[in-house]
Amino acid sequence: MMNHWSAASAARLATCDPRLVAVFDHVLQIVDCSILCGSRDEATQNQMFCDGKSTLRWPQSKHNQTPSRAIDAAPWPIDWQGRERLSLFAGIVLGVADAHGIRLRWGGDWDRDFTLTDNNFDDLVHFELME
Repeated sequence: MMNHWSAASAARLATCDPRLVAVFDHVLQIVDCSILCGSRDEATQNQMFCDGKSTLRWPQSKHNQTPSRAIDAAPWPIDWQGRERLSLFAGIVLGVADAHGIRLRWGGDWDRDFTLTDNNFDDLVHFELME
């Protein structure tokens, strides 16, 4: 049986850049996952900043562009404490993106050096287009 997007995930994905849509539509065929966030409005972005879930205020995040150049996604069911599972998922996402010729940066390895312990801020569900 093929995985499919929930209505909520599909709606969030629809706010994203077509390149992110292509990547995550392919990822979904490999592993069941949820789209947690695509585009963010000003109030949501600033609340994420105040809650310590983002280091950026509106409109500095790639989530604040239309269409969104960032996406938050996680394998289903979501385990917020499962760092290894989220890292494995990120490897799948980054591999699929690379196969599509799309460069992404993941919030578990901001500097893309394959060292997962040197971040000042971990956002293990965050992926963004690099341009």
